[in-house]
Amino acid sequence: MEGRTVADLGKVDLTTVRRLASGDGWRVSEILCRSGPEDPVFEEQHTWVSISAVLSGCFTYRSRNGRVLLTPGSLLLGEQHTSFCCGHEHGVGDRCIAFHFKPELMEEVARDLSGVTRTDFPKHRLPPLQRLAPLIADVQALAEQPGSRGAEELALRMAGAALSGIHGGTARPVTATEERRMAEALRLMEAGLVEPLSLSVLAQELGMGRHHFLRTFRKVVGESPYSYILGRRLTLAAERLRTDGERIADVAFTCGFGDLSEFIRRFRTRFGVTPSAWRARARPGSAKTDVAHDPT
Repeated sequence: MEGRTVADLGKVDLTTVRRLASGDGWRVSEILCRSGPEDPVFEEQHTWVSISAVLSGCFTYRSRNGRVLLTPGSLLLGEQHTSFCCGHEHGVGDRCIAFHFKPELMEEVARDLSGVTRTDFPKHRLPPLQRLAPLIADVQALAEQPGSRGAEELALRMAGAALSGIHGGTARPVTATEERRMAEALRLMEAGLVEPLSLSVLAQELGMGRHHFLRTFRKVVGESPYSYILGRRLTLAAERLRTDGERIADVAFTCGFGDLSEFIRRFRTRFGVTPSAWRARARPGSAKTDVAHDPT
C-alpha cells in the first residue's frame, strides 16, 4: 500500500503493486494484498487523493473518520496525507485498482459537478451500487490491458463518480455554448481521426478542463470521446475493407490502430464478424485472398 516503507514491504512481502497507467495529475495501479487474520496491521498514508475499486476480497479500512468494511464492487475513498490501516480479520487477501489524483485535478473535476463544492471524503466508502457497475467493469478491463488509451477518461470518471456519490452532484442541462463547443470538438476529431488524439489536447484546444470536456462531450454526444473516435475508426475501416483491396493489416494501421490483434478484436465486437469475414460478405470471392493476412 501507499505509506509503507520499502523495508516494511520487503519484510512481510504481502503486497504487490503494478502500475497500469499514468498521466498529468493522476496515476492508477493494481494492488494485490495477501494479508490474512494472522498478519500484522500497518499504518499507512495516502500521498495523493485515493479512489480504489475493490475487485475481490473483503477487508476493513480505518482512519480518523471511522471504520468500514470494503467488499467487491465498492469504492474506497482516501484523502491526501490521511493515515489509515487496512485489516483482513475476515479473510485472506484482496485486489484493488487504485486511482491516485493530485488535489488540483480533483478540484477541477468538482467545479464541473452541480452542487459539489468540496473535494474531501467524509465517508470512506461508496457501496457496490448498480450505477457503479459499468465503471467497475471498465476498471477491470484496464487491469487486463494496462496503458489503455481510455485510461485518462476512466480516471476522470472515477473522480467524478466519487465526488458525486459523496456530495450529491447532478448533471446540468445542455446549453447552446456546450453544443457549439462539442460541434467544434467533433470537427477537430474528424480532421485528425486516424492520428493520436489526446483528451488533454482536445480540451486545451477548446479552452476547457479535461473533466469538463469529458462530461460535456458525453452529455451532448451521448458517448465518451474515446468511444466516439474508436467507433468512427472502425466504421472507416469497414468501408475500406468493403471498397479497397488493401491487406487487413494495412487497413488497421491506416485507420489508426497500432495493433492488429486489437483491431480484429474490436472490429468483431462492433460488427459481429472478423474483418476477413466482413470483406468476404461485402465482396464475394475475396475471402480466399484475405486468409493469409487475418490470423482469425
